[in-house]
Amino acid sequence: MLRADMSGEKHEPQPWFVSGDVDGFFGLAIDNLIQFLLILALCVGVLGFPMDLVLGTILPGAALSILVGNVFYAYQSQKLSAQTGRTDVCALPYGINTVSLFAYVFLVMLPVKLAAMEGGESPEAAARIAWQVGLASGMVSGAIELIGSFIGDFIRRITPRAAMLSTLAGIAISFISIDFAVQTFESPLVALLPLAVILATYFGRAKMPGRIPGGAVALGLGTAAAWTLAALGSPEAPVASSALGEAVSAVGFYPPVPVLGDLIAGFSHPLFWAFLIPVMLPMGLFNVLGSLQNIESAEAAGDAYPALPSMAMNGGGSMVAALFGSCFPTTIYIGHPGWKGLGARSGYSILNGIFFTVVALAGLTSIIAALIPMQAGIAIVLWIGIVITAQAFQTTKQSHAPAVAFGLFPAIGAWGVLILGQTLGAAGMATGNMGLGAEVLAHPEAFAMAGLHLDGLVALSQGFMLTCMVWAAASAELIDQRFGRAAYWVLAGAGFSFFGFIHAGHLGPGGGEFEIGFGTGWRWAIGYLMCAAFFGAVALREKRAASTA
Repeated sequence: MLRADMSGEKHEPQPWFVSGDVDGFFGLAIDNLIQFLLILALCVGVLGFPMDLVLGTILPGAALSILVGNVFYAYQSQKLSAQTGRTDVCALPYGINTVSLFAYVFLVMLPVKLAAMEGGESPEAAARIAWQVGLASGMVSGAIELIGSFIGDFIRRITPRAAMLSTLAGIAISFISIDFAVQTFESPLVALLPLAVILATYFGRAKMPGRIPGGAVALGLGTAAAWTLAALGSPEAPVASSALGEAVSAVGFYPPVPVLGDLIAGFSHPLFWAFLIPVMLPMGLFNVLGSLQNIESAEAAGDAYPALPSMAMNGGGSMVAALFGSCFPTTIYIGHPGWKGLGARSGYSILNGIFFTVVALAGLTSIIAALIPMQAGIAIVLWIGIVITAQAFQTTKQSHAPAVAFGLFPAIGAWGVLILGQTLGAAGMATGNMGLGAEVLAHPEAFAMAGLHLDGLVALSQGFMLTCMVWAAASAELIDQRFGRAAYWVLAGAGFSFFGFIHAGHLGPGGGEFEIGFGTGWRWAIGYLMCAAFFGAVALREKRAASTA
């Protein structure tokens, strides 16, 4: 269909498919495939979800959200091509949000499951409650993105970029990169060579033979190494022919089905409200700002997309996912200039949506997981974590680097609490005494004797995403000598802490537990008020000094 640009001249849009779409599809598909494998591994291995829930409900819902978004962004690129007369317009890359995936698994659904079990629920019932609350979390994330499409620019104006990116970097370096670095060196025969390929191609921009994407080469070499070890009978082999046979039996037809009842159950469960402010709202806000930044990146590469429909579709995709059983929000991906540089236009987006629809609806994810070990692909996710961390320093003002660094501490503290909780759980399983963790925690003096400041670690970790925003933002304002604005940020910290959204809590056998309520964090609130008073006094002094100069 012919369209007219602002001058009235009509243009024919670019072809729907070009040769560069093949390269673009392969790269984007590998990226999304890692997310699917992570969903399968984390939902089954960490959260204890039954396989039929993951294959029959969660993944089909995720695939539907990917399909809807990919088709929209492909159409959007064709529309922009027709409006401008250009034939090099690249669709916005889109898929499962990696940061939200880890955040909702480790910061929402796993704590919900552990809390439900402590409340007397069976592991199976607790897992279902965790999934239901996860659905509500995904719906909240989508709704925030939808609302943010109208107010996104205002949020960007009042919040220093250092505060937003520092929080993401903290999650990336602690909950993504460190964990996958550990797994990489745990399986050196399978995972180290793929890591070398990723670093050479993504960091060094080395070209692979036949223009094969580096991610595909890394997966291929890691998979070949794993099956070679299996053929040699090595106990280190992360694959087995028996697992492949079981995966084949899971192939079938899994159409996406609405799960409105479970979604409502998630919203109505008391544990949902415990995580709404400290986790869900900040994650939704980060998604909004991330989308805005990626839209700006696309414009810098020559493709100027309007923010409102782009972000609204992103939010709508997450809401579709939640309605059809997926707990994992979608996002506009980082790296639009990279896909554009590969020659991708509109077709790569459509191919990606179709591919994952087929994979999910046919139940092929388990076969892919059985064929391709996680160790072969974790280098890609490790790289994502590294890039997210690096970008927090690269895309903020150089003078704000200390603020970004300061904002990393709460996330690292939260990771430490998670590891401590896992260690206590492992000790209980090793001794056959599942109450061992509670017994150890009943003697806090033992932690002090070992040199661990347990109370401080827990306080730093509770609501760490909000804590990161408050202190990174305040630090950025102080660096710019805007002491009054820094005072406002720590006043917000006083409010968050007074009601227990940050700092107030304790360590349970399963990790940090919130103490949300009126005045539960009064000690920290008073500390924040004293900080705000000090910053305010400095602001007044500086103002008086400037007026007399």
